[in-house]
Amino acid sequence: MASRADNLASNLSLANFSKATELKKRIWFTIGALIVFRFLSFVPLPGVNPLILQDLYAQTRGGILDIFNTFSGGSLERMSLIALGVMPYITASIVVQLAASLHPALMALKKEGESGRKKLNQYTRYGAVFLTIVQGWFIATGLEAYGAQSGMQAVVDPGYMFRIGAVISLVGGTMFLLWLGEQITSRGIGNGVSLIIMAGIVAQFPTFTSNLMGQYSSGATGSFTIVAMILMIVSLILIISFMERAQRRLLIQYPKRASQRGMMQADRSHLPLKLNTAGVIPPIFASSLLLLPLTISQFAGNSVNPESTMGSIVVTMNQYLQHGQPLYMTLYALGIVFFTFFYTAVVFNPEETAENLKKNGGFIPGIRPGKNTANYLDYVLTRITVIGAIYLTLVCVAPEFLLAETGVALFFGGTSLLIVVNVTVDTITQIQSHLLAHQYGDLIKKAKLKGRLR
Repeated sequence: MASRADNLASNLSLANFSKATELKKRIWFTIGALIVFRFLSFVPLPGVNPLILQDLYAQTRGGILDIFNTFSGGSLERMSLIALGVMPYITASIVVQLAASLHPALMALKKEGESGRKKLNQYTRYGAVFLTIVQGWFIATGLEAYGAQSGMQAVVDPGYMFRIGAVISLVGGTMFLLWLGEQITSRGIGNGVSLIIMAGIVAQFPTFTSNLMGQYSSGATGSFTIVAMILMIVSLILIISFMERAQRRLLIQYPKRASQRGMMQADRSHLPLKLNTAGVIPPIFASSLLLLPLTISQFAGNSVNPESTMGSIVVTMNQYLQHGQPLYMTLYALGIVFFTFFYTAVVFNPEETAENLKKNGGFIPGIRPGKNTANYLDYVLTRITVIGAIYLTLVCVAPEFLLAETGVALFFGGTSLLIVVNVTVDTITQIQSHLLAHQYGDLIKKAKLKGRLR
């Protein structure tokens, strides 16, 4: 028999949206914060020439800088105040999360609950500031070096004052985005940092659409290619929506306990194991690691003679590690599979989970508590991780295969598509939760009113 919560959830409709005043305020606040983020992406760094930056970015296109530019909504291409976006914070959070799973002191801090989580978040912010300073310094010196090599004045007044000013501006921009993300999380809808990344990715869709229509008008792209692209995108969205919510639920049973009526009753629950435990981390790691040599070779290509041995190596790397090349797609797929298993092993500890179940008196039916439970959890997790690795590889390699066959590059890769779909699903889920809470509030008010009338 369906419970009251199930009935309310099944009867949710947008007709009650107009009555949810608090929800509408949160949505408008989120939209306003994202508009502020988009305005900031067009404010350039002080002391740089934006026209020269377009030539610089065109020379380094296809490298690791494309990832930063995609996640920042094109801010790196325009060299704005938020050119680095929230990527330093994402990198620092990944490092802290890995360290918390490997280092004993941070592992103990992670088990302290809310206080430990606040300390880890503080360490993550310190790491984000450090990474922003380092990356900002390299960006400032790189702009000065490019101006000296090309003879064009990319920086109006080169020197230490420009470097220090650029670093301070980039740190301020990144920290403001983190503050804005926290405000969205607390006063808006959804995870603020994730919504900022998604907004940056989606913001490039109009430019991609106009370029694609221009290619279609000129005859460079056919109708069949456009239809195949639309079908592939829709299919990938459906696959991601299904796989990201897929779980392997293990039955957990607890010993019989006395209920309020004096009867002995056994409690049951489920341990959910996601098919994709690693999330979007494996594609990010694989693409960053694979594009790092290409980025270095691109920057070194301006100062290396192509006829020399080093120059031939640089040309070969640029040729075979481009998007859509067979070698790139093969190494990309292998990297995704490797990092999926690696990150899943770091995030989920079967021995710790089995120990917690044993302490609470829970057990899996047919499996003895302790080491046998840990081995069984590891066995199940390995089997579902194989499915998750295949799913991630399919989603991320399909756009590369389209690029190799048609020569038309999507404005996002598999990683960006994963982020957009996941954030959209999570945001819709939170909106439904607010609507459900609003219906519960109305139900309680009606019950109190009936009680007073009686």
